[in-house]
Amino acid sequence: MNRTRALLVFALALLVSCGQKEEAAITPEMAWEKVSAILAQTKDVIVLDGVEKTDLKYQGSEAPSRGDWVVRHFLSDPENFNPYTSNDAGASRVNQYIFQTLLYAEDEPPFALKGEIAKGYPTVVKDGSSYEFEIREGVRFADGEPLTAADVLFSFKVVVNPKVLAPHLRNYLKSINNVEIIDDGTRVRFSCAEPYFQNDLVIGGYVEIIPRHFYDPDDLLADVSVTSLIDGSWENGPQKELVEQFAESFNTKFNRSSLGSGAYRIADWESDVVTGQKVAITYNDDYWGEGVEGLGASGHVDKIVFNIINDRDAAFIELVNGNLDYFGLRALQFKNKSWSPEFMARFNKGVYYPGGYTYIGWNNAHPIFRDRRVRQAMSHLTNRESMVENLLFGLAETVEGPIHPFRPEYNPNLTSYAFDPDRGLALLEEAGWQDSDNDGVLDKEIDGEKVDFEFEFLVNSGNQLRKDVALTLQSELQDIGVVCEIRELDWTIFLDRVKNKDFHALTLGWTGSLRFPPDAYQIWHSSQAEGRGSNFVSFMNDEVDDILEAYRNEFDSNKRIAIYRRFQEILNAEQPYTFLWSQRGALAYSRRYKGVNWYPAGAEIREWFVSPDDQVY
Repeated sequence: MNRTRALLVFALALLVSCGQKEEAAITPEMAWEKVSAILAQTKDVIVLDGVEKTDLKYQGSEAPSRGDWVVRHFLSDPENFNPYTSNDAGASRVNQYIFQTLLYAEDEPPFALKGEIAKGYPTVVKDGSSYEFEIREGVRFADGEPLTAADVLFSFKVVVNPKVLAPHLRNYLKSINNVEIIDDGTRVRFSCAEPYFQNDLVIGGYVEIIPRHFYDPDDLLADVSVTSLIDGSWENGPQKELVEQFAESFNTKFNRSSLGSGAYRIADWESDVVTGQKVAITYNDDYWGEGVEGLGASGHVDKIVFNIINDRDAAFIELVNGNLDYFGLRALQFKNKSWSPEFMARFNKGVYYPGGYTYIGWNNAHPIFRDRRVRQAMSHLTNRESMVENLLFGLAETVEGPIHPFRPEYNPNLTSYAFDPDRGLALLEEAGWQDSDNDGVLDKEIDGEKVDFEFEFLVNSGNQLRKDVALTLQSELQDIGVVCEIRELDWTIFLDRVKNKDFHALTLGWTGSLRFPPDAYQIWHSSQAEGRGSNFVSFMNDEVDDILEAYRNEFDSNKRIAIYRRFQEILNAEQPYTFLWSQRGALAYSRRYKGVNWYPAGAEIREWFVSPDDQVY
């Protein structure tokens, strides 16, 4: 049965079976009114079967079947497929199926860390000075080669190599001063120069283990110690050329080539990875973890296909046409287009808070935005409440900082930068901005030169919500004499300009986990403004640096909460970002999938399966 015919049969069957249900008898407007009431009642995860709340967990008794695909949407191509040098969400979503870590976190609270490549939780010296992992027997990479302690050691050598373009990962490994294989060669010890309260999670869950034979076939790092890479002594020794040669190869050769130990792999790089069209990953029939007790779900579908459509409206049409199975609905699509009987017959919906936040980033090193009064003014001139109401239809909450309100570290006493054009204009005047030549544009003398208040606002093409943010701000600013020019760029070009700090302002979002305590070092520490680090707005503050460093070494959760609340107070005053909102995600997914379970962080596709009679691929 082909896909189109199968979907039609499936939808018609559901329409018949649901003919007496309430959702078939009410209008989309009535449906939205009812759903709005449900959403207003709770901030918990909600699964909607039509307009009714349904169970978060699969209630059926059918055993999972192998077969079929999940086709989901990608807005743009992943930055690259190197698990260490790539730092965008798209690459992470693909790589999570291809690579594995020493530990994985369970999906339900308290999110316990369990053994994946490691046999189990590490042996920890009481003061946190070392962590010892025993490597599980029988783990194999997708090419059939065994994964050993030598591959674990190699992986960490790569990450701590300062010439490898992975500063975002090295940030979390700053406390480590050595990694070595011990005992009978099945255990790996991580020694720490100083304590870090999340070392178990960082060592065990952040670094994906890669095969030495694939990524370093000439064994260039064989005789290079982790200690020398960390303390810099490699630069003055005979291995300098080898370290640099490896890094040059690793940084460039593996952007479109990968090998991991996970259940999925890219089977054919020519046909499965097509720029601007798709990324397809295929289940490895020889996956080592199939049926191994204690591991998470490995996957039941043969393929997971990421269709690249850089326009969300076009992607919604593909969903309706049966060419997508899984799609993150824009707020307008969720409100206006997903409540017809036909749509509800084909798709269920999950609504949840994925964590993270959306923001406007100001280049703090730019002459206009280096004055915090200007950044404060921009926040008062950004009508966030109107955006949430009119662009997101209430499917978000405004935020005042980077810590999610659901986390205990959140500071509830932060100043709210409410929309207040008068206060914004007053702050600009206080900072010296005025229309001195009566041309309708504010100006100021900066570094001995008259400067008009004009700036460029970057957005990535295809993301209408981010463009709407820029357009809304542009409209407010033009009324007070500030010129905001909006420029849309392809994601790859956009990301390159961001990393090179070649921008004035932009809208982006950071993902985040509600499961574990936050660590803001990567984004806010001054050291991360160097090179292509994540502090691309160039925020510099000595007290924040001290807080971020002290926080990492504090094992008392109450003390961590106290110092992070001070951290939020500083950001709140400095406004390096205009913090916009934490959005509620709304996902539509085909009803043909069974085994769908929803957790605080969302649904796990690896648990999904399709009955043989409903399979369309």
